[in-house]
Amino acid sequence: MSKPIVATTSLAGCFGCHMSLLDIDERILELIELVEFNKSPVDDIKVFTKQCDIGLIEGGCCNSENVHVLKEFRKNCKILVSLGECAIMGGLPALRNGIPVKECLQEAYLDGPTVIENSGKILPNDDELPMILDKVYPCHEIVKIDYYLPGCAPRADLIWNALIALVTGDELKLPYEVVKFD
Repeated sequence: MSKPIVATTSLAGCFGCHMSLLDIDERILELIELVEFNKSPVDDIKVFTKQCDIGLIEGGCCNSENVHVLKEFRKNCKILVSLGECAIMGGLPALRNGIPVKECLQEAYLDGPTVIENSGKILPNDDELPMILDKVYPCHEIVKIDYYLPGCAPRADLIWNALIALVTGDELKLPYEVVKFD
């Protein structure tokens, strides 16, 4: 019997959810016995090489590349899990949602206190750069998401319990200690 295949990626976020995944500590060895990783920073595979059973997405969508990656995950993963507040609600990157993109770009590249030299008042404009979206979108506003694991970042035990439940087909048990925020 083949192992379930897991893929992970980080969109507009801080990579903290992947760090929380690594915080399962020695249980990562148990996880490696249960699953195969594909297209993940965990194994440094950059493209899908096969259909995956479970996709873990951290971060929201703030640009066209994030949207493309998320849609590719939806196409290539049977189950898609939003991992953390950025994927679920936009998180800290969504703090810019109340500010027009033009103002964000002006502050970042023209008038901000950290702009040292841009005498030509040039905004980055190259076809290779992803297009910035009008706001940061949570993943479920772009594609269908099957499960949500809350937290910033979700606790390692929550990620562990969810993965084990998905891999074994057991019911996911969420005791208060795993999801509490106090």
